Amino acid sequence: MTGPVTPGLDRFASGKAAEADGLRDGRLGLIAHPASVTPDLTHAADAIRQAGFDLRALFGPQHGARGEKQDNMIESDHYADPVTGLPVHSLYGEVRKPTPAMLDGLDAILFDLQDVGVRVYTFVWTMALAMEACAEAGIRFVVLDRPNPIGGIRREGPVLRPGYESFVGLHPVPLRHGLTCGEMASWLNEERGIGCDLTVIPCEGWQRSKLWSDTGLPWIMPSPNLPAPDSCVVYPGMVLLEGTNLSEGRGTTRPFELFGGPWLDPAALTARLARARLPGVRFRPCHFEPTFHKHSGTLCGGTQLHVTDPHAFEPVRTAVEILVAARALAPHDFAWRQPPYEYEETLPPIDILWGHSGLREGVEDGAATDEILEVTEADLKMFGQSVEPYLIY
Repeated sequence: MTGPVTPGLDRFASGKAAEADGLRDGRLGLIAHPASVTPDLTHAADAIRQAGFDLRALFGPQHGARGEKQDNMIESDHYADPVTGLPVHSLYGEVRKPTPAMLDGLDAILFDLQDVGVRVYTFVWTMALAMEACAEAGIRFVVLDRPNPIGGIRREGPVLRPGYESFVGLHPVPLRHGLTCGEMASWLNEERGIGCDLTVIPCEGWQRSKLWSDTGLPWIMPSPNLPAPDSCVVYPGMVLLEGTNLSEGRGTTRPFELFGGPWLDPAALTARLARARLPGVRFRPCHFEPTFHKHSGTLCGGTQLHVTDPHAFEPVRTAVEILVAARALAPHDFAWRQPPYEYEETLPPIDILWGHSGLREGVEDGAATDEILEVTEADLKMFGQSVEPYLIY
């Protein structure tokens, strides 16, 4: 299914979005990153200024407004944008929620981040905190919507439980949520009580069954370790490896597709995963040496995921099977990562990634993948019912 998609940014900048009424004379701030571009690759800040809007400030999420931070959990400072000269306020570091001083003199905040449809990807939580700040300051919040690159039909994984909130999950959302930022914002605003003056400018031409390859849009890395749409397809599950001592492929050219550890036997691992008959994916035994991050400079044994059918592929099930296999094959070497992680000092990283302790406890108890995932089904159904009124596409 192919066909052009027009992002909300283009509808806004072109003056074709009726939802933008009243913003022409407003003093605007913009939350943006490198993927905030028009289909002709003009950055949002430039497109908005060229369209005659009064842009006063930029706000940078994780990895920075220009994507200058190459690793995860590297904080950004406040600075002057080298292209526009506008002040850039960092929303990843000591401050993650816009302060009253940052919002002073602004009439509205525009939000134009390319999300990837996964709860632990921090951009939706930057959005949620900015919505809270706008509600408190009495200024308008405008989402320039973009497609969910992994589609909007399937939801997977656990819903975040109370007590496990962090900057990789502030509200009860599944690991793979199936929403666009505009839909998420509407749900957060109403069902989670944020209550800001919210406007969503939808994109045109996107349907829930469309993956990124169906949009006709150029792929710009929303963060350095998602270099291609293929990376996003595996990310909802493979991000869980961040909560372990396994390499998730950071420091290679195929992060989240390559994984392993110095103690793993690639042939044994691949054979075990093949027996699981996971849909839409095949595994290739391999060795790799990360250039940074976990096991930097050390030869790792592992596998590479090759997704053969992205519509059938279940990334969360696949990742759980990988964790079960890794622990079974190397019980004395496999380990859970210890805190701190994403500003959480106490809870195990795997628990805040999963959304509760069930995955860790299940793997430790020797539970099968089906047993671990069975408890997620009822929560997914309830979440689907909760978000149904807020679906735009």
